Amino acid sequence: MTGHLVRPPVGGPQDVFYPRKHMTHFPTLVRGKGVYVWDDAGNQYLDAIAGVMMCNLGQGNARVAKALARQAKTMAFTYVRYARHLPNLELSRRIAELAGPGYERCLFVSGGSEANDMAIKFLRQYACSTGQPHKTRLISLMPSFHGNTLGTMAVSGDPDLEPVYGQMITFSRKIPAPQTYRLPKGTDAEASAAATVAALEQAISDMGPENVLAFILEPVGGVATGAVAPPPSYYSGIARVCRKHDVYVIYDEVMTAVRTGTFLFAHRHPEAKPDLVVMAKGLAAGYAPLGAVLAPAAMVDRLADRTGFNPSHSYNANPVSCAAGVAVLSETMDRDLMGNAVQTGGYLRQGLEELANRSPLVGDVRGSGMLLAIELVADKESKRPVASEHYVSDMLRRAGLRNGLILYARRQAGGRYGEWSMITPPLTITREQVDELVERLEKSLAEVADELAAAGALQECRGASVGDRAVTENTNDG
Repeated sequence: MTGHLVRPPVGGPQDVFYPRKHMTHFPTLVRGKGVYVWDDAGNQYLDAIAGVMMCNLGQGNARVAKALARQAKTMAFTYVRYARHLPNLELSRRIAELAGPGYERCLFVSGGSEANDMAIKFLRQYACSTGQPHKTRLISLMPSFHGNTLGTMAVSGDPDLEPVYGQMITFSRKIPAPQTYRLPKGTDAEASAAATVAALEQAISDMGPENVLAFILEPVGGVATGAVAPPPSYYSGIARVCRKHDVYVIYDEVMTAVRTGTFLFAHRHPEAKPDLVVMAKGLAAGYAPLGAVLAPAAMVDRLADRTGFNPSHSYNANPVSCAAGVAVLSETMDRDLMGNAVQTGGYLRQGLEELANRSPLVGDVRGSGMLLAIELVADKESKRPVASEHYVSDMLRRAGLRNGLILYARRQAGGRYGEWSMITPPLTITREQVDELVERLEKSLAEVADELAAAGALQECRGASVGDRAVTENTNDG
């Protein structure tokens, strides 16, 4: 296992660009199979985050690899502004059929940031072409995350972005994201969702409906909220307000599509369908860069008859990426991986909840399907977060490596809204592998709890390790 990076005079891994004090204990991974990866020293790890909520099929899928190689040998590239190609046509047809009415058109790009950026630009150009030139303003949630282009940073809810980029871009109006865990006294998730809906309506009123282009949201939170899953009333409330004021709705389903158990999360609430849906990550499952904007034929065709939607990038609808997407869809449907997201995801959640009962660090388990997270706290009674200087999610990442577990640590908004660890394994994971994941995670949490207790940051752990208590509890139960 690698410690601090010895920086070469030239080259180096990508993480030479990231904060040096946190880029520690990074293994050099050399191969993978299914839910496992191995480093250059032969150590095996279970990937609890599917790469980065992306590798839905796990590593080494032969069907997808064969499709990539076949397309690369046949025709690796052609540009969408001067030619068509068969993988684009096939992937568009397959996605549109799965997405259903209202999402007949698919614009393919290289990833989630680019797709969200394109969705915003599409709506802006559509508004201009239909006599709504004043619609320039956007509304999004605080906290939230929609990407790392300048355009998607503008709608991402992270207060640390504005001091750096505030003089370069126009930030969206932010409203409080719905919460389900750390709630004001006397409220619940329904009340939090209602407060967000009311804040949305107030923001539209303040800005003037004629000026507001769109509201963008993750239907289930990602890394910015730790898989917060609001109640159904949230989605119907958003739809009601935005339809009333003629404001478009974009669902950022970069993480939620397929992983939460339906092809689109939007299918769960058909009465509250968004105008556009963005997909990425699991769409090509890490085998190729691929994202998509799903839009109604009526909007796309109307715009095409006028100005057309003009922005494009060289790799839009790349043939190899599209071929990978077709193969990933085939695997997903043939193996009923959406069903596995529900069934095995439910089993994983149960295991995490049982673990939370044993660990003083885990204050909450939440999410949907196989998009889950555990919130890490210093005190479960008060829900007090661990002091920010400890960077507890990164402590857990490093402990996970010691126990053969790949975890993800990317603290959003400086930890102002809490700290969590996403638990999002490949959708191919089995129950036996879930048991292994939970066991390795429990060992890792025990190590972190002992470290924090020794530092005086977790008083209730002094005098006994979490691992010791877990053994005692299991013995008593048996």
